[in-house]
Amino acid sequence: MIPECDSSGNLPPGIHTANWADLEFRFGTDAHRKRLLAGLRIALLSLKVAGCKTVFIDGSFVTTNTFPADFDVCWDMTDVDLPTLNIVEPVLFDFRNRRAAQKAKFAGELFPAQYKADSFGRTFLDFFQLDKDTGQPKGIVAVDLGSFE
Repeated sequence: MIPECDSSGNLPPGIHTANWADLEFRFGTDAHRKRLLAGLRIALLSLKVAGCKTVFIDGSFVTTNTFPADFDVCWDMTDVDLPTLNIVEPVLFDFRNRRAAQKAKFAGELFPAQYKADSFGRTFLDFFQLDKDTGQPKGIVAVDLGSFE
């Protein structure tokens, strides 16, 4: 279950597990957010085909922001067949020009969770759990792709 956001608009610290229906219900509240979810769905289907079991959703999409610019996702590389993913969805490996190809296709950005995100050596999974403005811990949403269709 996805908890309510705190007074800063973020989810409480931690990784909050949800299924796709929970994510849609909680954050698909208007036409703009539904458009973002549609792009996210396309990316997640490709990740699932390649063996990805879990994705972690961050960014203004999982806040109280009334008009999130996009979504940010990191995906667990465990059990992912990278050659298959590269065939199925090569844009997931295109990080050029601030991930312009990903944003154009999916309306968001996706990173391997185990990759380094910053000069401190934090992985994207760890980096996503910090508020970019305050540096304070915040929550993200984990979606299990096992039952995702």
